Amino acid sequence: MARFMELGAAVSAHLRQGDTVAFEGFTHLIPHAAAHEVIRQGIGDLTLIRMTPDLVYDQMIGMGLVRRMIFSYAGNPGVGLLRRFRDAVENGWPRPIEIEEHSHAAMANAWEAGAAGLPMAVFRGYKGAGLAGVNPNIRHVTCPFTGEELAAVPALRPDVSFIHAQKADRAGNVLIEGIVGVQKEAVLAARRAAIVTVEEIVDDLGAHPNACVLPRWTIAAIAVVPGGAHPSYAHGYYGRDNAAYIAWDAIAGDREAFRAWMEEHVLGQGPQVFAERVRELRT
Repeated sequence: MARFMELGAAVSAHLRQGDTVAFEGFTHLIPHAAAHEVIRQGIGDLTLIRMTPDLVYDQMIGMGLVRRMIFSYAGNPGVGLLRRFRDAVENGWPRPIEIEEHSHAAMANAWEAGAAGLPMAVFRGYKGAGLAGVNPNIRHVTCPFTGEELAAVPALRPDVSFIHAQKADRAGNVLIEGIVGVQKEAVLAARRAAIVTVEEIVDDLGAHPNACVLPRWTIAAIAVVPGGAHPSYAHGYYGRDNAAYIAWDAIAGDREAFRAWMEEHVLGQGPQVFAERVRELRT
């Protein structure tokens, strides 16, 4: 059952050195505050899973916390490269990183398989693509009923999953609305714990038919962190900070500038900084 905790306590209670961990949210509700808390606590040697690594994983990679990454499309949305990721791959700075690249379709199917407790995902995909030549975890199986050749990839089962959501009620149930992405699957696929940061606690979720409600028994810990998705957006609360994404390209392009930015904006600062940023956005 979900427990209400401070974010720092939730991270230290559930995430361990060397874990496989996901911070999911597709453009929307990306759990930046949770990732920043992991950076502050220095929990490293991690394998990261994410459909679209963006600024949040670039920051964790640049801080030397990442050993391996399983992903589809690594880029700064709308801008271009993830420069800390590229520096790690090409130059081993600040440490070498292993990569396992997939298509979006493969990742989505692998998340569904993990949520269902299956060992692998089977789907139609990778037709004419070259990724199987560099990723040994892309394989093929023959359908025993039709003889059709299908793609197969391992299910995604992180030790811990982090997501951000709009609301939790006082019983510990969580509401997500807007672009849901694979947050539900990431929560259900977690082997040990799912941790959710939320904008607010409410008496009644007010869920409508298009909302996703995660029941309290799927979640280990809930932390109230207003603005916890910034610079991505939370539908109904604040918009996407496009200027932050554009600015990141220059910040991440230089090792010293990157480190100075992390020192100023992440290290030594707690979740309250996100609430302050949201207040600025709203004014």
